[in-house]
Amino acid sequence: MRYVTTPAVALALFTAPAAGQLRPLDPFEWRLYDGGPAAVVEIGAAAYDDQPASLAGSAGTLLEVGSFRAFWRTGRVVFEAAGTVQRFFREERTFAAPASFVEPAADGHRRDSGDYLVSSTVRLTPAASRAAAYVRFGARLPTTDNRTGLERDMTDFFALVGGRVTRGPLLVGAETGVSINGTRDPEFEQKDVMPYLLRVEYGLGPVVPGLTATGDVLGPSRELRGNEPLGELRMGLRSTGRQWLRVEAVAGYRTYSPRAGIRVTGGIDW
Repeated sequence: MRYVTTPAVALALFTAPAAGQLRPLDPFEWRLYDGGPAAVVEIGAAAYDDQPASLAGSAGTLLEVGSFRAFWRTGRVVFEAAGTVQRFFREERTFAAPASFVEPAADGHRRDSGDYLVSSTVRLTPAASRAAAYVRFGARLPTTDNRTGLERDMTDFFALVGGRVTRGPLLVGAETGVSINGTRDPEFEQKDVMPYLLRVEYGLGPVVPGLTATGDVLGPSRELRGNEPLGELRMGLRSTGRQWLRVEAVAGYRTYSPRAGIRVTGGIDW
């Protein structure tokens, strides 16, 4: 049994997903800079087993319905809007008392809106370069309800640097930086963490296998409830073409990440 202990023209133009309590950062869609589409819209759903909810003090099955990401590229800049319409959580075990502001779960079920985010990414290198780099600025918007125990309902800001190298059908990319997360602790109003992403893809004609490691590392101050470190591996396949489908298996490797999960996403390129 697991023990669950850019510069911007406006703020909306340099905001992007930060590491939340439940989900770590999703990777940037490099296809937008590799001679690919000028816009991408995707929507999907996911299910996670043994997902801890720190503020609720429980773990169980989490369903995410209506998770979406939309990208639009203009020159060197890519704007992104992302979010999850609804989260459904079924408590299956407890590991701590809920936080004082968390309401009891009706029949062991919790429901809430997910994160809503906007972002901008700026490419730093020439378009034709095999090795490319970018900067990514972002914020997570406080649209959740902390009383449900699934999220903090706080604003998070982050800045990342990333890069990728291609060699034939092989793509290797990485991102890292700093995220300044809001907390529910009045004595520590923010928590600094280091998000990271590693991704490998290999094109095989009609499908593209991919492997992603995503998570975050805490800063030097003490661990705060609702800001625990996250980490998960995602392995899956994406079909090619203007209309595509991606299926990923998820395995958590940090205490506050799910034991296992599956994500299914469909999208359209323009």
